[in-house]
Amino acid sequence: MRDGWQQVTLGELFEPSNERLGDHDAEPTVFSISKHDGVMPADEFFEKRVASSKLHDYKVLPNDAWVYSTIHIDEGSIARNSTGVAGVVSPMYTVMRWVSERDDAMYGELLLRSAKMMATYSDNARGSINRRRSLPWSVFRDISIALPPLHEQHRIVDLISAVDHATKTAEEEARSCAALRRDAIDSLINAHDSGERVSLGQLGTFERGKRFTKKDYVPDGLGCIHYGQIYTSYGATATETISFLPESFRAKARLARSGDLVIAGTGENVEDIGKAVAWLGEDDVAVHDDAYIYRHSLDPAYASALFASTAVRSQRAPSDSKVARLSSSVLASISVPVVGVDAQRQIGALMGSLDDAAVAARTAAALRRDLRSNLLTVLLSGEHEIPPSYDKLLGEVAA
Repeated sequence: MRDGWQQVTLGELFEPSNERLGDHDAEPTVFSISKHDGVMPADEFFEKRVASSKLHDYKVLPNDAWVYSTIHIDEGSIARNSTGVAGVVSPMYTVMRWVSERDDAMYGELLLRSAKMMATYSDNARGSINRRRSLPWSVFRDISIALPPLHEQHRIVDLISAVDHATKTAEEEARSCAALRRDAIDSLINAHDSGERVSLGQLGTFERGKRFTKKDYVPDGLGCIHYGQIYTSYGATATETISFLPESFRAKARLARSGDLVIAGTGENVEDIGKAVAWLGEDDVAVHDDAYIYRHSLDPAYASALFASTAVRSQRAPSDSKVARLSSSVLASISVPVVGVDAQRQIGALMGSLDDAAVAARTAAALRRDLRSNLLTVLLSGEHEIPPSYDKLLGEVAA
């Protein structure tokens, strides 16, 4: 352990709070703890009310207080209430107050939600059934951690906050590009709508892919697309796959060639069904039977954008549909505006530019998340010290 670092227990940083709501006139916000998003309203997290109708026994969670789930803490369910609102949590949670005056609570948040601490929680959990193992306060408080001196804690918090800000900026840019793309598709198609309609079946043919099993996949070989790769795709076009089949499967596979659309015929929810991506790779690609190949006479990038338009999505399936799969007959019957070839190319090119910008922003965000993870691992372990000269920068920013 480097000079200035000290070994402390979590019980020296926190003290538990068992204050209950008791009798109340107005119902407070009921919180839950997400492993990714921290403290958040429970009905937002679960998308429905899960709290008891009687809250008098629920624990009070003040703003800036800490809380963790005794059975899910090793998955990341520990956080500080930074919502700015006091509320309550289920009695199953452990509520704590930060009491250390010699340490930075924001540094504590970075440490307690780190990958290393997740492993520590798991190692110290009690019980024999995996999903029901718990970490009670009596065990949590005795966990020993190494803390750097306060000035170094400040440096680490500031540096990670800067990376977080840069990541958030990139994520917002990606969302803006996606929103602009959604709006632009309908506006551009409507602007070039001649009033004529034609069915997708008149413009091309639909063929369902061929079924493969997990054991068929190999590390490299014939590229294969399945529905999951389509609805998680950011762009309107694709040139690479993440799944492969043996080359010997080429003869019996159903292949998409360059320019064909590959359409998700199923999905985890209705919104995923019918998403399309234009295959523009040099080599043909196999398509799984949870997707369709659409061989058509449209500009490929435009065709992909068309499938994201309101004109197509509104006919794909009712918004409240429970249908898990689209049929080729439904796809073929969808009517679309007649748009000239030059306009198709212009729309496709614009969509491609927006896709490129969104992908670049998402890539930047992903790289910054990786940077954050690597930085945090090194800095929390004490393997590397941010130089004292960083304190001058902190002072200048504060001024």
